[in-house]
Amino acid sequence: MKSSQIPLDLQEYRSAIHLDEPFNAPEPAPASEKTRADLVDELLANLETDGTLERSGIRLEAFPSSYTEKRRLFKALLTVRDPDPLPDWFHAQMDRLLQYEKGQHTITEATSLPRVSQMFPGSTYGSAELCALWQGDITTLGVDAIVNAANAQMLGCFQPFHTCIDNIIHSAAGPRLREDCAAIMQIQGNLEGTGWAKITRSYNLPSKYVLHTVGPIIPRGQAQISNKQENQLSTSYRACLELAGRVADVRSVAFCCISTGVFGFPQEPAARIGLQTVHRWLSENPTALDLVVFNVFTQVVLEIYTQLLSR
Repeated sequence: MKSSQIPLDLQEYRSAIHLDEPFNAPEPAPASEKTRADLVDELLANLETDGTLERSGIRLEAFPSSYTEKRRLFKALLTVRDPDPLPDWFHAQMDRLLQYEKGQHTITEATSLPRVSQMFPGSTYGSAELCALWQGDITTLGVDAIVNAANAQMLGCFQPFHTCIDNIIHSAAGPRLREDCAAIMQIQGNLEGTGWAKITRSYNLPSKYVLHTVGPIIPRGQAQISNKQENQLSTSYRACLELAGRVADVRSVAFCCISTGVFGFPQEPAARIGLQTVHRWLSENPTALDLVVFNVFTQVVLEIYTQLLSR
């Protein structure tokens, strides 16, 4: 794919990915490890038959015997697999497995989170009543839409067990997410631009939707963030909010820390830009959303947001 300055509009891909059809999650796989091991064996056999194992370059001295080893291999193969359509039965069984795994986590409902105005009484942040700060795994947050920091290919991360948010979200949602992203990219016909946003259903996540955006990349060794890079990050936040505002049942959005991982944007200016952009947009669209969550994972980033919001 080549780069282009023309982003695909929501209406141009909405029906292609069945965005407005609710995902009907199946019953979770049984708790029995033996039963789940059999399920994974069935799914692994399909990936071996369709050539995924051979093309992956993963070398096995012996086929794994324990459930933990099988599940690890299966996760790795799905990470490196191209987004070719999988059989319906495969998706159905995969969804059962992911629904079981989702049930092993505590889901935090965004509506239960204290607002910034409650966490930091006296905060001068202009949208303190409409925003929350939460530390945790975004794939365990019950919210209408979560934001994924994507790359320009928009297909997820292809590095097994990589700890980027892109990989974590795709792994928890399941391969339907990559297929949807591939369908969008095929229609668009070019790489995703910095500051653009797309939306898909979130499948096996506790959220309803995933907002995918490509933030700016800061080259290693760059000493100072440019105005252009600051504007690009702000545009990513705004593009997600604009897109969320066009989907009727999105009333709450949770932002990850866009561009601050492998893309290298420094945490403090990124937090400041995110807070400012969200406030401006909410001021311009006061009834569009009920809640925006700033999701952080590490204690260091939590302290940065705390300092900015408690001023």
